[in-house]
Amino acid sequence: MSARGRSYRYVGPVELKAAVRPGSSGCRISSAAEFSDWIAGRSAAELTEPFTFVVGTDGVLRLAPRRSEHVACAGGDMVLGAGEIGFERAADGWAVSEVSNQSTGYCPGIGSWSAVARALDGAGLGRPSGFTHEVVFRRCPGCQEHNIVRENDFVCVFCDSDLPAAWNVDPTV
Repeated sequence: MSARGRSYRYVGPVELKAAVRPGSSGCRISSAAEFSDWIAGRSAAELTEPFTFVVGTDGVLRLAPRRSEHVACAGGDMVLGAGEIGFERAADGWAVSEVSNQSTGYCPGIGSWSAVARALDGAGLGRPSGFTHEVVFRRCPGCQEHNIVRENDFVCVFCDSDLPAAWNVDPTV
């Protein structure tokens, strides 16, 4: 864990990471001006759905079209946060309308919000006080499958084993 928070290694399908090419990462957004330039290039249709985002280990927000893989948006690197994000026009610019930690490739914990919040603040974007949709990820100690915990039911959907209360998706940390 760094001073900026826990970093997350890609834990999704190896073939998706193998397909990442140099220079394919999402658009780096470190200021309101960079965000304005990026959002101006989006179509009305794109703005109706959330985008893929990651927060790199440098603490900077990166954005990509919704159906992009998080690992591609991150250039294959570790992240401080990942998920989906939507934007709306606000009185004084743009603001985040929805944001989640929904990334089955990185499975970030809900504690990744602090890194996401810092990145959004750095990009000059209004934001909510937390994820608008929190996703709880766990790895089953029995079958090793990744699970999304729904309705506080910490039971593996693959083998019915109990899931741990604490985040444990990446066995290397």
